[in-house]
Amino acid sequence: MKIKPETKKGVNLVEDDFASYDSGKDFTSLEAWRKARNVKLYFYKSVLPCLPAEERFGLDTQIRKASISATANIAEGYGRYHYQEGIQYYRIARASLYELKDHLISAFDFRYISKALFKEGIELIEEAKKTLNGYIGFVKRQKANL
Repeated sequence: MKIKPETKKGVNLVEDDFASYDSGKDFTSLEAWRKARNVKLYFYKSVLPCLPAEERFGLDTQIRKASISATANIAEGYGRYHYQEGIQYYRIARASLYELKDHLISAFDFRYISKALFKEGIELIEEAKKTLNGYIGFVKRQKANL
């Protein structure tokens, strides 16, 4: 994975090294996963470096777990055979995005990050949540059409 030097709303977007891989056949083709991936990269590249050393085993660890969880649960849900199983994993991913929003608020409240960085993170999280909610709705409709 490479980080593009150009940004969208100040966020480094991902340039996929696996473009030759047929991503149309797995979770990497999902816009919801891609947006959650951008949230994860935002936290790793922009927020975690701002945290003080005393947060190494506190907020830092919680952010790392939640950001990894968001993308991992979308991937795992995609790999499930039954629609309802997948939906449950997508809901867990959504909960991780909410958890990240709370961690971002905490980082701002404790003055570890600037208002601009806070706003940028909120926008990314909200966009990822909306997209994931849309995908959950799509999967529910697929299930109903069986």
